[in-house]
Amino acid sequence: MMFMKQALNSARRALLHDDVPIGAVIVHDGKIIARGENQVQQKRNPVLHAEIIAIQRACKKLGTKFLDDCDIYITLEPCAMCATAISLARIRTIYYAAPDDKGGGIAHNARIYDTDRHLWHPKVIQTPEYAAESALMLRDFFRARRKK
Repeated sequence: MMFMKQALNSARRALLHDDVPIGAVIVHDGKIIARGENQVQQKRNPVLHAEIIAIQRACKKLGTKFLDDCDIYITLEPCAMCATAISLARIRTIYYAAPDDKGGGIAHNARIYDTDRHLWHPKVIQTPEYAAESALMLRDFFRARRKK
């Protein structure tokens, strides 16, 4: 699962600009074609989540709006906004590390793929072997933020 390790590296980059440490990579034909890390704080834009940035970069690289032969690796269960964007981009498979009981949009809360309203339903796979590392990075980030 070298791709999830790369997503974790992207999450660490978000820490450099005081953003929530979430990272994503998009893979096409066995190669990473796009990376993203949260940039909400850095660019003062609430929609600049790691997944959105990675999708924009992948579409630009491939010159298409559909990524149906691509997979996305994300360090945290996507929120409803990102899960919807993934569906609109027609990404084939979502791999995510840590579940998100509060803000997740796939296995928790909105559960956007549980209805037939989305025309594209990606395959969803949680990778528990990376969940602890991702969750620890997030806990440490929010613990430090509360101390400020």
